[in-house]
Amino acid sequence: MTEDGAELAWTEEGSGEPLLLVAGQATGMAGWDPVVPGLARSFRVIRFDHRGIGASSEGSAENYTTPAFAADAVAVLDAAGVRRAHVYGHSMGGRAAQWMAVDFPDRVASLILAATSAGDARGPARTAAATAALTSGDLARMAPLFFSPGFVEQNPAVVAAFFRVQASAAVKSRHFRASRLHDAWDVLSSIQAPALVIHGSEDALAPVANAAEMAGRIPDAQLIRVDGGRHRLHLEDARMQTWIEDFLSLAVPAGAAR
Repeated sequence: MTEDGAELAWTEEGSGEPLLLVAGQATGMAGWDPVVPGLARSFRVIRFDHRGIGASSEGSAENYTTPAFAADAVAVLDAAGVRRAHVYGHSMGGRAAQWMAVDFPDRVASLILAATSAGDARGPARTAAATAALTSGDLARMAPLFFSPGFVEQNPAVVAAFFRVQASAAVKSRHFRASRLHDAWDVLSSIQAPALVIHGSEDALAPVANAAEMAGRIPDAQLIRVDGGRHRLHLEDARMQTWIEDFLSLAVPAGAAR
C-alpha cells in the first residue's frame, strides 16, 4: 500500500537477483507477459499494475506524477520484502525509474531504460502526428507506433493484449499528463547506479535522439541503439534478454552493500 492508501497489485516469478519491471503509460503488469518467462529463468522478476490500472486502486489524483510513480514502485519493493533491486523501466516506466534512481538511490542496484526519455518539454519530442495516433484509440493507427508490420501480422494476439488496458478515461488522462510533464534532464547526472539505455531507431513516440542525450548525461551509461526498433522493441527483439543478462552480470549485485 502507498502513503495515500492506493493498493498496488503485484506478482513475482523466478528466483535469483530481484528485477523490478516498471510498465509504460497506462499499461500494467500483463504487458510484460511475453518476456517474463525468459527473464524469470535468471532473476526474481517483480512486476505490478500502476495505480488506477488493472487490479490496482486509483489513490489520490495528485499522485499521478512520475516521481510519485517512483515512490509507488518502492512501495512494491517494500511489499515484496526487497531492499534493493535491479530496475527495468519501459517508456513512462523508464521515466519513473529515473526518479527511483535519483530519489531512492539505495533501492536501485542498476537501471535499464528502454524506449524512454528524460522529458518532452526540453528533449527531442515526438511529432504531432504520432501523438494524434497514440491518443486516437484506433488500433490500426496505434500499432505501427509500437510494433513493426511483420510483428503485427504474425502476433495479433500479443498486439491486441498489449492494448487491452483496464483503466478509466480519467486515469488514462492522468497517466498521459504525468508522462508529458516529466522532466529529469537536470538530475540524470546524479544517478549513481550502473545504467543501460536501449532504444529503437524507428521509435516515433520517443525519438532515438533521447537515448543519446540520456546516456550522455548519466555517468558511464551504456547505450544500445537497435536499428529498426520501434517503441515496444522489448517484446519484438529477442536480443533484449541477452543484452539485459550481459549488463546485469557485470552490475553490482542487488544484495551487495553500497
